[in-house]
Parts: sequence; structure tokens; C-alpha cells
Amino acid sequence: MSRQKSKKAEPVRLAVIGGSGLYQLDGAADVKEVRVKTPFGAPSDALILATVSGVRVAFLPRHGRGHKLTPGEVPARANIWALKSLGVERIVSVSAVGSLREELVPRHFVLPDQLADETKGRPS
Repeated sequence: MSRQKSKKAEPVRLAVIGGSGLYQLDGAADVKEVRVKTPFGAPSDALILATVSGVRVAFLPRHGRGHKLTPGEVPARANIWALKSLGVERIVSVSAVGSLREELVPRHFVLPDQLADETKGRPS
């Protein structure tokens, strides 16, 4: 009798948080939806685990699928907790923002070196 070893789930070390306009990952394969409970309530939506270009990633739409959450309603702590619980070590967060520099056109990847956090009344 032949016995097959069960495949161990590949760890998910990278996550993408989609902002306005990014609700799914193009080219994703082996897609699995996972719901995670956290001490901070439910995340924005179910986490999507997928393989993109040979890399296992987690994807979470920041505002939920269909953009159902306003920026003030996004459960940031629940989102990060849920990703961390899967073993995620790195997060790429995509946002739709503007720039005063003409050379920074849509779809450019920009790493900010400054941040002004003007949120009020939200726990850190």
C-alpha cells in the first residue's frame, strides 16, 4: 500500500493590503479564503491566500470588497493582527493618493520618508 505524505502548507510571509481600487490580485493561483478572529474584532474582509509569481501571499482589501468601509471605519488593528496570525512578516500597502510631483504618475511604487498622521480618536 502506497502512502502519500501530506503537503505542509507553505508559510505566508508577505501580505498586500489593497487600497481604493485594488480589491483582488491579478494572476493569483491556488486561491483560498480565510476568516480570522482577532481580539480587535473582524478584519476588513476575509483574507485571501494565493500564489502570485511563485510566491505565497495574503491579500486583504483595506476597505472590504466593494469598498464598504470608510477610512475611519477600517479596523486597522484587527487587520494587522489577522495578518500576523498567519505568519506575515512583510506588508505592502497600496493606496490611491495624489502627488505634487509630475514625475510620480499612477501605478508608481513610492516609499514615503515622512508621515503626517492626522487621525483623531483612534487607538494606536
